[in-house]
Amino acid sequence: MFALPARLQLLDDRLAVRSNRLCRYRGLRDLMRVISRLGDGVAWYALAAVLFALSGAAALPALRQMLVAGVVGVLVYKFLKTRTLRPRPFEVVSDVVCAGCPLDKFSFPSGHTLHAVSFSLILSQHFPALAPLVLGFALLVAVSRPVLGLHYPSDVLAGGAIGGVLAGLAIRFV
Repeated sequence: MFALPARLQLLDDRLAVRSNRLCRYRGLRDLMRVISRLGDGVAWYALAAVLFALSGAAALPALRQMLVAGVVGVLVYKFLKTRTLRPRPFEVVSDVVCAGCPLDKFSFPSGHTLHAVSFSLILSQHFPALAPLVLGFALLVAVSRPVLGLHYPSDVLAGGAIGGVLAGLAIRFV
């Protein structure tokens, strides 16, 4: 079972509540839902298809690295989720409301953020002109998760850190 030290958990709870209050604004809530939904994989699959269509074989190293980082990322986050069993903030913090659709039961780490960070770093390495777009999208995906009440900020930070490590390993070894 996941357990932060009491002071850190209190800080995480407070930041989760503050982030989640932003979903009171319908336009922002709807935008965060769209971003989160695109972060389910739709945006990455579409971008991979466009890159292959436009660049052909030149896109294959990046796409291969994304595939490896994606598969390893799923294995890592599923392993961690089934070991930590951290409930989602909307389930345990009374002031956090669920404004999105969780893909699974547990919170730690954020798989959306893990993949958004790893894919955006890989793409930025191979296609530097895309860096502002993909890194900006990754940031929006990360922000959307606590705003929608689906993750604690620490889940997002951990997902981002794991995604960064996976991207670095994929770039170096794949």
